[in-house]
Amino acid sequence: MCETHDHQHFESAGQYPAFEECVTFHGHSCPGLATGYRAALAAMQALGVARPYDEELVTVAETNACGVDAIQLVTGCTAGKGNLVIHDYGKHVFTFYAREKNKAVRILIKNREMPDRAEMDSLRKKVFAGTVNETEQKRFYGLMAEATEELLLIPQDEMLTVTEVAYNPPEKARIFQTVICPDCGEPVADAKMQTVNGKAVCATCALPKTE
Repeated sequence: MCETHDHQHFESAGQYPAFEECVTFHGHSCPGLATGYRAALAAMQALGVARPYDEELVTVAETNACGVDAIQLVTGCTAGKGNLVIHDYGKHVFTFYAREKNKAVRILIKNREMPDRAEMDSLRKKVFAGTVNETEQKRFYGLMAEATEELLLIPQDEMLTVTEVAYNPPEKARIFQTVICPDCGEPVADAKMQTVNGKAVCATCALPKTE
């Protein structure tokens, strides 16, 4: 958590970053990034909030996939501020908590049938294995672009489900004191120290020693 509490906002409600800004941040355009973008927009609109300066908004993501980067940019929820919590359950589900409004919504990305999904999945394996030829690679990225564009344009209710849920947000991020590990001499947050044989050491020094 940053040591500032002035509650400024970068954007007014209803004014959010463009998808192209998410692509720049993430490094490439893909369907996963598009789903995260749509989920973030839906949540911000449902909650009626602007992109916060600090921890007024909290996101709990049940995946660590590409869409999380779009959520970080649109919502301002980031790992560094402590208001992005990732539980990697492999599910495209995101819960957003608006602290100042005592309100929360859960966004579920629907499983949609895609005519070219089988072909795209087959080509993806070859792309990542490095066995794809130029024609196949061009086809793969073409299919990816088409799928991404479709996800950005389809009606919201065809893509995701927005449900208001009980307001029970994670605790706010803490500011830790820095101490020195007696074994390695490196600075470490005090709350991350572990006790081994009666002595408090950092997590890496607490690991079992291998020969």
